[in-house]
Amino acid sequence: MSNLKVLVESSGRHVHVTEADLETLFGKGFQLELKKDLSQPGQFLSHQKVDVVGPKGALKNVSIIGPCRKQSQVEISFTDARPLGITPPVSESGKLEGSMGCTLVGPAGQVELSEGVIVAKRHVHISEEDGKKYGFEDGEKIQVQIEGERALVFDEVIARVGTQHATAMHIDYDEANASGAFGTVYGIVMKK
Repeated sequence: MSNLKVLVESSGRHVHVTEADLETLFGKGFQLELKKDLSQPGQFLSHQKVDVVGPKGALKNVSIIGPCRKQSQVEISFTDARPLGITPPVSESGKLEGSMGCTLVGPAGQVELSEGVIVAKRHVHISEEDGKKYGFEDGEKIQVQIEGERALVFDEVIARVGTQHATAMHIDYDEANASGAFGTVYGIVMKK
């Protein structure tokens, strides 16, 4: 059987917010405005941006990804974390226990997050069909080989298999720089 080949997408710093936090930041009844659909079904880049403020500094104009979620969170790289004065854990999206907080500043107000700043753990979204075809299970740790001038194998990658997933790998900009994953890049998914 051949290996699963996936598009490798680089994910920049971004914010996910609850409906209540969105209203605090942008005003009562505010709705996120679609700028661009993302590869994962139902996910989109919005026109809205906020400032992320930490103990030492701020990141200005950080994009909000929609739709709204049950808990607000900020996903950054380790490079982004330095000027903020934050030491974020490497964590799966939504798993925020033990993470530091920050302040989100919008045009209508600000929100103090007691937790929620993370460096997203590298992961591969795998459709249920591809999961069955290639033998991957949700939550399984896998490896992904990137070819090119800065070829490397990403280890400790989380497989996210499900009906709501389109098959694609997500890494942050630090990881993209390390592997030279610019433009259209594919990786080979391998069992550990």
